[in-house]
Amino acid sequence: MAVLTFTTRPGDDQRRLDECILREMPELGTIGVRTVFQHRDVKLDGVRVRNNTRVRPGQRVDVYYMEDLARNRTLDIVYEDGDVLLVNKQAGISVETDDGGGVSLTDLAFQYVRGKDPSAPSPIPCHRLDHQTCGLLLMARTPAAAEVLRQVFLSRSLDKRYTCLVRGVPKPPRAECAAYLIKHAEEARVEILDHPCPGAVQILTGYETLETEGPLSRLRVHLITGRTHQIRAHLSALGHPILGDDVYGDRSFNRIMKSQGRLKLCASELTLDTGGALPRLDHHPFTIPVPF
Repeated sequence: MAVLTFTTRPGDDQRRLDECILREMPELGTIGVRTVFQHRDVKLDGVRVRNNTRVRPGQRVDVYYMEDLARNRTLDIVYEDGDVLLVNKQAGISVETDDGGGVSLTDLAFQYVRGKDPSAPSPIPCHRLDHQTCGLLLMARTPAAAEVLRQVFLSRSLDKRYTCLVRGVPKPPRAECAAYLIKHAEEARVEILDHPCPGAVQILTGYETLETEGPLSRLRVHLITGRTHQIRAHLSALGHPILGDDVYGDRSFNRIMKSQGRLKLCASELTLDTGGALPRLDHHPFTIPVPF
């Protein structure tokens, strides 16, 4: 049994305790955080408390956990060379430091390259994955590589495929769907429309059904355009929300399936075309196992 002790931060007034723990211990993930509360292994100022307890700044938090419950604070590296790092991002960790604080994927990448070369610059994320989305994420190790990959992502000279579990059985089993997406930045969410309107951009999402079991279907999704929350919001608008999505999905269904806050979405395949600028990457299909 291990223990982590930390003090709540100045900005934590009335923040939920489970949110504070996930920020300080992203390697636990949402499942691990839920587990330590179920086992009554969390103390606030020496008193065992529930996950929804609201905290004040300056309080002491003790989290007792089995070491194999926590993911190592190391990178899961799929591929690396002098130009790039391709990593398998775990769910429950942010690509870059956000308002929640805690260790980010960029922090881990910086620690990794500095461990090999004390003068190495911090790797630069070339794209984003949501906090609860896992899967392949590409980072540039040099400014030159960052510019090449910026152009690749701008021109969409790549193929990105995702795997997800959704509610229901899509009909038809394979389709390419168009819609319009409008971003509500103040609410940190997007809206899907079936018609154009001011401020909306057209999106294209392809999917194929790999298998269906009971109330769930496993889909392979082709992100043809790449917009904020596109897959999550578009599939929900099509009537097939992703399991574990409490923002765009079906919260009641998530509770029934015991998947609250456990988003079943993984960036599982990536193929690039840099036009010869980074030839070791060109047309190589990178894939990872899906963890669900």
